[in-house]
Amino acid sequence: MLLACGGLFLTSFLAATLLPAQSELVLAGLLTKNAAPVWLLLTVATLGNTAGSSLNWLLGRAVTRFRERRWFPVSPAALARAERWYRRYGRWTLLLSWAPVIGDPLTLAAGVMREPFPSFFLITLAAKLGRYLLVAAVALAWTAR
Repeated sequence: MLLACGGLFLTSFLAATLLPAQSELVLAGLLTKNAAPVWLLLTVATLGNTAGSSLNWLLGRAVTRFRERRWFPVSPAALARAERWYRRYGRWTLLLSWAPVIGDPLTLAAGVMREPFPSFFLITLAAKLGRYLLVAAVALAWTAR
């Protein structure tokens, strides 16, 4: 059980960063194998994924000190456009942090835009938990057939 939870945490953490990983498949597999109690697997996956998103937030906070460097990957115009977008739609966009492709950059942008960590953490935690609850419901319904 410890190995299953450790692997799930690591996969969930990595899946929330810009690295490719599939935590949903790992969670579903562990649920169908009854590797640990459902509540524990949901908690581990949610906390791992939220921790990975928190790393993105920290990186976003740190990277802005380099915005004047020539090698900085985002142009000043693109950064200004992203800032206007974030100011317009705000922290509630973090409810989409669970989504593939856009979720990870949103958490990075929240750090760049100086979103306070408590609100970032709570909104991201809710989004990640919602996704994993849906994955668990589907996986458990599939195995009950």
